[in-house]
Amino acid sequence: MTDLVVTGADLGESRPFRLRISGGRIVAVGPDLQVDAADNVFDAAGGAVIPGLHDHHLHLYAAGAAHESVRVGPPEVVNQSAFATALARADQALPAGAWIRGVAYHESVAGPLDRRLLDKLVPHRPIRIQDRSGAQWTLNSAALHKLGAIPTDQGRVERDAMGQPTGRLTRMDRWLADELGPSCPSLAAVGAEAARAGVTGFTDATPLSDPRQLDLLVAAQSAGDIRQRVTVMSAPGAPIRAPATITLGPMKILLDDDRLPSFSALCEAIVTAHDAGRPAAIHCVTRVQTVLTVAALAEAGSCGRDRIEHGAVIPDDLLAPLVELGVTVVTNPGFVYERGDAYLREVNPDDLPVLYRCGTLHAAGIGVAGGTDAPFGPADPWRVMQACTERTTASGKRLGPGERVEPRTALSMFLGSSTHPGTPRRIAPGQPADLCVLFIPLADALRDLSANNVALCLIGGVVVADNR
Repeated sequence: MTDLVVTGADLGESRPFRLRISGGRIVAVGPDLQVDAADNVFDAAGGAVIPGLHDHHLHLYAAGAAHESVRVGPPEVVNQSAFATALARADQALPAGAWIRGVAYHESVAGPLDRRLLDKLVPHRPIRIQDRSGAQWTLNSAALHKLGAIPTDQGRVERDAMGQPTGRLTRMDRWLADELGPSCPSLAAVGAEAARAGVTGFTDATPLSDPRQLDLLVAAQSAGDIRQRVTVMSAPGAPIRAPATITLGPMKILLDDDRLPSFSALCEAIVTAHDAGRPAAIHCVTRVQTVLTVAALAEAGSCGRDRIEHGAVIPDDLLAPLVELGVTVVTNPGFVYERGDAYLREVNPDDLPVLYRCGTLHAAGIGVAGGTDAPFGPADPWRVMQACTERTTASGKRLGPGERVEPRTALSMFLGSSTHPGTPRRIAPGQPADLCVLFIPLADALRDLSANNVALCLIGGVVVADNR
């Protein structure tokens, strides 16, 4: 097998280095490595070579579906007129009987949705609209009729005073998927877009509960649509066994303020994960959820690799316990940019200074990793890094400026592995040759955190994206 030798690589040192890659791994690194006649040589020409980026929290299936859906929220759709126009265009473009699937809705567009409002806009075609959190779907009457019997779960199926469904369904993706039948959105665009940005690994944060949910990922890998290394999460106790091409990661525990588990039940779920030899990854987007989670981890015991997902609100008095527990916070600062203006209007003022914290967590010694939360957040990890360093909203307002971090720190949040997301990987012999090669030196790239600087993306020493 012919080795690949990368020459002229900027590794952040005072002189250029060479990397020898063989069998999918880096086997040697040095300034004066010999280049043999049989070697395949790539000259980085002084561009930085860094470990490939790892997106530590996204939802691949939803991201693929979003590419085939209608965006009905900001910034594309910002008012009721634009919302009606987007649905009308989708209605005209689709064949009879096909569903309209809208995503990224926010109440600032046309207020709270229900089936009656959707009926006025498109009465004869089934519609389902997902809010931008991903937790709630709103269906029109045609959609409810097509689905037939709606579960009686009052916690997830909202009903009006007459007992009729309003069309709003919460955390019912699994039920909808079962009722609507097999759906296989392409992941080709997701994988290609990420590769162009230098992403070599994904951690899918969807809590899988059925082994069949892995079928799409396996098919996408077989087709070459997803070249990245994939780690998946599962629900506590779910009978998930990942195939050889997929890594089984933490057990994911979802929390919602209106359906919080008892303290003992949350502790039991954490113990279930640890007994299976896996960390717990706990969804925390409110102060209440984070306080409950830290207390439960203290009671159940931390395995040292447990994660808080999102960490949207982390008050000061939880910093020391998080350090002691060894918990990694996998956060999504891209929301500071994408949703920050709405946060400034809607979020409790007491929570604004501690929203999607980065700088304070790093200073406290807490492990921090970055995730895009795509498709619910900006899919570009470089855009998330910019949000970490700038802490500005889309309109340019500052949100939590005390949580800014240096560019090198922001970059490091996407350099961890799936098993140790808060520990950046290094360019060193023995490491997988999952690499991101930039057009420019590292010092310049840190002044301009942008996917436009990515020249090549390699996974296992194989080029999967070439932006030259």
